[in-house]
Amino acid sequence: MTSPQKLPLVAVIATGGTIASRKGAEGAASPALTGQDLLDLLPPLPLRLRAVELLAKDSSTLTLADMQGISDEVGRQLADPDIAGVVILHGTDAMEETALLVRLQNHAQKPVVFTGAQFSADSTAPDGPANLAHAVQLALSGNGVRLAFGGQVLPVWGLYKAGTDRADAFALAGSADPELPPLPAPIGGLRIDLIAVHPGADAVHLDASLAAGAQGIVLVALGSGNATPQIVAGVTRALAAGVPVVTSSRVPEGVLTPTYGGGGGGHDLQAAGAIHSRLLRPGQARILLAALIANGASSDQIAQAFA
Repeated sequence: MTSPQKLPLVAVIATGGTIASRKGAEGAASPALTGQDLLDLLPPLPLRLRAVELLAKDSSTLTLADMQGISDEVGRQLADPDIAGVVILHGTDAMEETALLVRLQNHAQKPVVFTGAQFSADSTAPDGPANLAHAVQLALSGNGVRLAFGGQVLPVWGLYKAGTDRADAFALAGSADPELPPLPAPIGGLRIDLIAVHPGADAVHLDASLAAGAQGIVLVALGSGNATPQIVAGVTRALAAGVPVVTSSRVPEGVLTPTYGGGGGGHDLQAAGAIHSRLLRPGQARILLAALIANGASSDQIAQAFA
């Protein structure tokens, strides 16, 4: 029989989210359970678990500084020689963003697994315990950053939340997982804005972001990365001010190609200097752009990272 001291040790970093949420007297769910509370719900497993109580937030409220704090904590746990793997309990609204940041900053030689829940801990059919049990077992094999959710195991690059009311909440925009150099510089002090593009959109929001001091902008464009002539003109102003602009899309899946013209299509945006995000959707494009800017990447390096 293996002694408890020789069983593998997995760190479980709690950050809040639906997996830790219960409804209050007003009927609204919010994080109420600690990481240890959630670990106590698990059946006996052939491993040791270390609860790390980091945050207790809905992931919709996470700032870049919060995401950086999570990434930093993952790095600290990975540096511990006693740790076999790391699990991060995280809200689903921003899980794809934080997971990508952890991947970019921690080229992990140990397994790192994100998980959470779609249904609160006091719902009639909570999915958190099964997701957590899957994640801690997955944290004993392989390496790198993955997601364990709803019975699926998915890589991080291209990840997006595909559903709000089903247990298998996540999907991939496409199949790719490029090799990038480590991007360790912290992103917490940056302002990177998403600008939603609708048919006939003007550049009011883009110009407002520039006025507010945005250091990078991601366009949530139409189709394969299309906008309007007014947005193209706004991109020109942003680049003149030294602010890089990346074009992504509100369409959840598929490779994006800058094909269309007409004064505001993806071809015109690229000609104006916007960088086309071939695969990453807006949330992850924002994180990658932030990491590249923080690490002093050139325009060519940014373009290559999104290619």
